[in-house]
Amino acid sequence: MQNTATAPQKSRLLSLDVFRGITIAGMIVVNTPGNNETYTQLDHSAWNGCTLTDLVFPFFLFIVGVSLVFSLSKRLERDGGKGLAAQIFKRTLILYAFGMVLNAIPNYHPSTIRILGVLQRIALCYCFASFLFIKTTLRTQIALAASALVGYWLIMTHFPVPGYGAGILTKEGSLASWLDRLVLGAHTYRQGVYDPEGILSTLPSLVTTLLGIFTGLWLKSKNTEQARAADLVTGGAAFILAGGLWNLAFPINKALWTSSYVLLAGGLALWLLALCYWLIEVKGRKAWAKPFEIFGINAIAAYMLPIFLLKFLVLYKLPVPGGEPIQLRIFICDHVFGTWLSPLNASAAFAFSYMGLWLAFFWLLYRKNVFIKI
Repeated sequence: MQNTATAPQKSRLLSLDVFRGITIAGMIVVNTPGNNETYTQLDHSAWNGCTLTDLVFPFFLFIVGVSLVFSLSKRLERDGGKGLAAQIFKRTLILYAFGMVLNAIPNYHPSTIRILGVLQRIALCYCFASFLFIKTTLRTQIALAASALVGYWLIMTHFPVPGYGAGILTKEGSLASWLDRLVLGAHTYRQGVYDPEGILSTLPSLVTTLLGIFTGLWLKSKNTEQARAADLVTGGAAFILAGGLWNLAFPINKALWTSSYVLLAGGLALWLLALCYWLIEVKGRKAWAKPFEIFGINAIAAYMLPIFLLKFLVLYKLPVPGGEPIQLRIFICDHVFGTWLSPLNASAAFAFSYMGLWLAFFWLLYRKNVFIKI
């Protein structure tokens, strides 16, 4: 990791930084309810279905794909990609290590520490997608993406799971869940019956990153900016429609990262990117985007630091006379917002305030030209 005292290059695609920043802001909000109540859209779906919260992670992976097109293309053009493989592996290992550090708090015991996770999946998808981008043709990448989605659908719905049978898409009975228990054992999410960032579902999540690559290549095309924005909207509509139709046979499910979910989330990512691109690159309206740009250019730090503090707010408990200790997070929410808001609104107010505090912190870093990269 390094700090740089120079501002990001002007050649950066601002709309992509803003899209990344919107995703970071959304991640902070949905990760930080003030108490045990939350609005439906600020929480994950119970199982099948999709909320705004369920879109945060695929948006991250989509952005990884778009970004690596610009960064790796620049390296290939500059020096033919000399040393590029080592750089990809280094970044992969750093991201994976960061994920393991987050998982180690508070569960640091080797027998139960979670091996996979959000940053680990981002690391793996970044690694595989990067090598596919520099080593294969676009035609091959498209064929692999389509084959992965169809293949994942077929194996998830036709492979017989011991004790359950074929096509059982529940938390306990799905093929992905069974494989996680078989291979990971107690190293799953909260030692549960499945891992939402499990082994088999990494395959379709890689396709989400490939959709970002296809989008990045399209944005580098010679079309006009207006045409690019329009094509993003059209492509998004096609993916959303396809995802909705596939949902009839293979339900939209974030935890299993089903093929229909890949298409739906990819289509919505295209729409949000199209909106940012049209407002910023086509219309030149940038003032509204500054807060999200600030999050977007310090993405790794803006992801990790709020989680570290949140873990402290959850793990540190204040004694209550005659009662159970209370989380510092809930204590703050109750005493700052709970005195004048309902529990549901107090929880949301805490989450948005938490995001605002971190925005202020990263705004200070931005003013000092401090940008943290890996």
